[in-house]
Amino acid sequence: MADTLQFDLVSPERSLASVAATEVQIPGAEGDMTVMAGHAPLITSLRPGILKAIGPQGHLTYAVTGGFAEATGPSLSVLAENAIPVEEATATVFDELVAEARSLAEVALPEDRAAAEKKVSDMIALRAAAGH
Repeated sequence: MADTLQFDLVSPERSLASVAATEVQIPGAEGDMTVMAGHAPLITSLRPGILKAIGPQGHLTYAVTGGFAEATGPSLSVLAENAIPVEEATATVFDELVAEARSLAEVALPEDRAAAEKKVSDMIALRAAAGH
């Protein structure tokens, strides 16, 4: 069996996962990445997307709206703004996330507008990636 790393996923509301994983695919702000045991230490911010943990327990899939990830070699910790197991998420949940992002984009300051509009696009892509 391949080496595993300790994977922990938490959001402000709850702890969603604390499992051994052979790999974790995360939607990094600079692009998607896969973290495996022994990964070089890093801290990265997350964009809205699908996070997948693969391990002896099978596949765990979550929709995350942003946050941070820290890899230390033997572990990966993800602190998500909001994280929902994909199988629990409904179209209504994704519609609400997109509507909230649009509302924030409408009132964004001119210097923040591009980032706010990107967040809307990322939320729409997240909804599609989750199959809704």
